[in-house]
Amino acid sequence: MDAKTEEKIAELQMHEQNMQKFLSQKQQFQSQIVEIENALKELSHSKEAHRIVGNIMVKTDKKKIEEDLNSKKEMIELRLKSIDKQEKSMRENADKLQKEVMDEIGKNKK
Repeated sequence: MDAKTEEKIAELQMHEQNMQKFLSQKQQFQSQIVEIENALKELSHSKEAHRIVGNIMVKTDKKKIEEDLNSKKEMIELRLKSIDKQEKSMRENADKLQKEVMDEIGKNKK
């Protein structure tokens, strides 16, 4: 195997590590969205709302909490879309590199 092929294999390994990081981030964000959706569901069934500030729980305007949660959910969804785009681009690059490596290995076997 030549140095260029070994370099491509190392780059493929780097892509794989980055894909694992994206997967971990996606799982964290998806978990946060589920938590927010659960909180919004609970808020819809309650007459009053509270927020924890430091070591105390303070009664808070229910609409304000709903707005804050919906805003946070939108931000997380935007981050997920960004991660999906980056992940797709990285996957395409990795697929291209993998094909090149396989072609090189195939040529060397002949």
